[in-house]
Amino acid sequence: MSVNWIPLAVSETCSKLNTSSVNDAMITPARPVPLDLSAAFARFRNADPKRLHFAAHSHHFWPDVARDAHIKAWDDAARLADDKWINVLDTVWREVSAAIARHLGLADPATLVPAPNTHEFVSRLLSCCPTERSPRILTTDGEFHSFRRQSERLAEEGLIVLCAVPAEPFAMLADRLTAAARELAPDLVYVSQVLFSSGFALADLSELVANLAAPGRLIVIDGYHGFLARHTDLAAIADRAFYIAGGYKYAMAGEGACFMHCPPNIAPRPRNTGWFASFGNLSTSGKGVSYPADGWRFAGATFDPTALYRLRAVLEWLAAEGIDAAVAHAHAVALQAQFMTAMANHVVGPFATERLVVPLSEPARGNFLAFEHPEATQWYRRLHAAGIVTDVRGTRLRLGFGLYHTSRDVERLVGRLRRLASAG
Repeated sequence: MSVNWIPLAVSETCSKLNTSSVNDAMITPARPVPLDLSAAFARFRNADPKRLHFAAHSHHFWPDVARDAHIKAWDDAARLADDKWINVLDTVWREVSAAIARHLGLADPATLVPAPNTHEFVSRLLSCCPTERSPRILTTDGEFHSFRRQSERLAEEGLIVLCAVPAEPFAMLADRLTAAARELAPDLVYVSQVLFSSGFALADLSELVANLAAPGRLIVIDGYHGFLARHTDLAAIADRAFYIAGGYKYAMAGEGACFMHCPPNIAPRPRNTGWFASFGNLSTSGKGVSYPADGWRFAGATFDPTALYRLRAVLEWLAAEGIDAAVAHAHAVALQAQFMTAMANHVVGPFATERLVVPLSEPARGNFLAFEHPEATQWYRRLHAAGIVTDVRGTRLRLGFGLYHTSRDVERLVGRLRRLASAG
């Protein structure tokens, strides 16, 4: 479904913002020899040894430590019963938030809050918008469903004014957002760090946020494809921008472990609020419902804490291995290059250099490759039947590379693709 542009003047403004240019490229890191961490993912890999899972951007394999943590969560629930929440909210979350803060360059882990999914955060952020008029929302047409679907539905009812600037051409995206913000004067700006349908990355978040900032405006960075996939330092924008991510993808902890960084003193009283927001040091000023001043003002209600155990275990394992987002990204980039070199010598179906949505020469990209092909869905099904797990979004077939992959896995992928092509 296309975005409803409301009012028409906003649509005309946004559609004209296609001529400015910004180069968000970063310096390409030195390419290391790919890592071999396959032993750490033995349970997922051995569960189906013939499966070639190249959808790390969609669902990353979990390392074995996550299974141990999953069991520990059950054992703690049995051991502590009702008192388990003291352990979850004090010890487990404190350790998880401290590790997340280190990866994101945040000075204070207290600005972080957990939730089972990012849609909860989207709903609470929208609840902070003005009520005396239809809030103005600025975004791109390349956002993931957790925001796109909700915002488009609200626009259908005229409850918000929605402006979605084109994500492509990528090099001018930051300029288009900045220009649209000047015209629309949005109450909330929502944009992905790495666009989920293409892999293009907005590399200079500091400059973008500086250009978008305005009194009372909420700026939200969807970091789900950036967290632990690209080096991310939020220090310069921690007082201005919200940042949302989770454990389902590159954090390798599965579903149910999302988090948001909440800049201090911005949106202190979300209308969508759960009873967990009543924990901590509550503000006693004024009348009505009180809120904590830290990230927990955006907390919801009771959730399954098992995912936080898994996330804690994965973050501890990464620390022990000396792996951060930069290392993970360099590993993925090396595997991407290996795969594309093989395809250059023998193209199979969609996997041609000229079909890359974001070319390998563009360093401002995430840890997956997207290929534009009119038969992307048919190829996805054909690959899946051959034991090759990929992901498709419309006419784009995506291949994701993660820490559970090795150079040998890419060789197996190339070999199976060539046999598939030979078989017709």
